[in-house]
Amino acid sequence: MCRSIRTLFNLEPSATDDEVAAAALQYVRKISGSSRPSRANREAFDKAVAAVADATRDLLDSLVTTAPPRDREVEAAKAKARAAERFGNG
Repeated sequence: MCRSIRTLFNLEPSATDDEVAAAALQYVRKISGSSRPSRANREAFDKAVAAVADATRDLLDSLVTTAPPRDREVEAAKAKARAAERFGNG
């Protein structure tokens, strides 16, 4: 999985449309192997990003859980601690 794509399900507050679009963009970039498509491929690239974002939003809206929502600040602190452990503090 692309490291810059974060889990968007069961967060409080819920994932924003910007977060969904960013995840879709990262996914399409990874799959296509291109961070900036050529002019010839721009339309297909943008169409794929929109389709993935729509599918992601549909998925997030359809999922159910009995777990309590995760707090964004707590999750960010955990990620920061993992990064510090992995890469060191210097």
